[in-house]
Amino acid sequence: METTLTLTNDMLWVLGLVAFAMAMFVFERIRADVVSLVVLVVLGLTGLVAPEDIFGGFSSDAVINVIATMILGAGLDRTGALNRLASWLLRRAHGIERRLLLLSSAVAGLNSAVIQNTSATALYLPVASRLTARTGISLSRLLLPMSAAIIMGGSLTMVGNSPLILLNDLLVSANANMPSGAASLQPLKMFAPLPIGLALLAASLAYFHFFGHRVLREDGDDAVTPARTQSYFARAYGIDGDIHELTVTADSPLVGMSVGDAEALVDMPLLLALQTGNESRLAPPADTRIWVGSVLGVMGDRQRIADFAQKNFLRDSVRLRAFADLFNPSRAGISEAVVPPTSTFIGKPQAQLRLRKQYGLSLLAINRDKQVLREDVRNIPIRAGDMLILHSIWTDLAEAAKSRDFVVVTDYPKGEQRPHKFKIAMAIFAVSMLLALSTRIPTSIALMTGVAGMLVTGVLKMDEAYAAISWKTVFLMACLIPLGWAMDSSGAAAWVAGHSIERLPEGMPPWLIELALALFTTAFSMVISHVGATIVLVPLAINLALAVGGNPTAFALVVALSASNNFITASNPSVSMITGPAGYTARDMWRSGGPLTLVYTVIIVAMINLLY
Repeated sequence: METTLTLTNDMLWVLGLVAFAMAMFVFERIRADVVSLVVLVVLGLTGLVAPEDIFGGFSSDAVINVIATMILGAGLDRTGALNRLASWLLRRAHGIERRLLLLSSAVAGLNSAVIQNTSATALYLPVASRLTARTGISLSRLLLPMSAAIIMGGSLTMVGNSPLILLNDLLVSANANMPSGAASLQPLKMFAPLPIGLALLAASLAYFHFFGHRVLREDGDDAVTPARTQSYFARAYGIDGDIHELTVTADSPLVGMSVGDAEALVDMPLLLALQTGNESRLAPPADTRIWVGSVLGVMGDRQRIADFAQKNFLRDSVRLRAFADLFNPSRAGISEAVVPPTSTFIGKPQAQLRLRKQYGLSLLAINRDKQVLREDVRNIPIRAGDMLILHSIWTDLAEAAKSRDFVVVTDYPKGEQRPHKFKIAMAIFAVSMLLALSTRIPTSIALMTGVAGMLVTGVLKMDEAYAAISWKTVFLMACLIPLGWAMDSSGAAAWVAGHSIERLPEGMPPWLIELALALFTTAFSMVISHVGATIVLVPLAINLALAVGGNPTAFALVVALSASNNFITASNPSVSMITGPAGYTARDMWRSGGPLTLVYTVIIVAMINLLY
């Protein structure tokens, strides 16, 4: 490799743009996506990237892969897959904290192999919240191990995180500037980094399993989270118990009775749903008739329900068949709503307002002046300041809240959930992953096949797919990709690599250079985005490998993996998303994330040298 490369004006422009981008990312005076746009425009105006290529980043495989993984993750979330996962984790952990930490982190890490790190973190935050609510383990002890596993698990495939998604594009573009006689660089297969990712994920799980009690903060935090809703209502209002299905037999005195009359019966449990014929609905109107074969969805004490069923000739079933979909917590649940002074509800009882018929809401109780009113709640006139305890489908609640007659204070899923599409979504996801394994079909096409399948089958609507995309991430990546091309084509990467080699001790082994490169990339990614670090340093790593006789693909992979090696600062999107909910301080992050960063570096350098 020539080390006497002359510094040209083009190199100066490119290095100046790199310095500008770094300074802006560090001081955050200008938004990162605006900085990337400025860089793109300057590259075009100066001719450092040809006009026909300047917007090529937007159509690159890397950007398409990011968009596709975000949409696929949203599709799985809409079907309630993660709610099922939370329940499975709880069953398997048997209430043991260390086992729950291990299982939840392992599953999150494996899922992040095919879902973008940022998307995976967003999807697992409510899962973590639900787990803390049901077990009493604080978020501060759960979120960091889960986030670390997601970051580590992103290294299992080439689509798990942004740096690896970018890597193949940067390898291919580097071929245009390879020295004569050098072998061309080939894109890495979908599961090329799998052994490295498995080693990283295992290290993360072992680290928190054996040392978690030392590095994770003990927290008495009792912050209210959406997932605490059920236990909160049980504590505050006594609204607790199991949900049962009661089937009306021909001998039952309920046959022909209205819902309102049935609710007035002595010992009647809370009636939440009714199925008559093929029609199932929550919050059935008071004038709806009950017939032979009707199924009542009720909630209450198990023994009380059993006694009521026996007395009224009803078949009792704890297993939900008619209402499994309606009572899925991702689709329906209990909420609190305050009545403002301007509400039209004031002075009227539920019987007059017909909340069930008009809005699809069941009024379970009223909290008035710290007194909970549950008896004959249908006929109590509502006052300003009353807290209404409601049960409904979340979409019905969102629609009713638009009237401004009450203000919902419970956090709940605003979008429509589709648990009945779960199997379809999982099948589509599996097919897209199998296609991605094929060497004949590019990963971007395989993932977009899954996106198209979810849209066609109704797992997602088109507007929901658009909403699932983090356009800031897409824009940042698409605008910075040409900077990586310019680093290579202008010779700036080769110039920096050449001058770096001059300062290295004679005969330094390649693995030691890789270790230094890994640490440098890690430090770089802590102050600028992991995307920016990858785009700037991969061309440099390839030229460095050529200069010392190393493997360019191995050196580039060191950079791409090290760019995500940040468990400490908010420049890693996954870390920035958990610091707020868990209340982590900078000291907490350094204490737990610092040693993990060093472990990560040693593992990737050792594994890459074994594999390459």
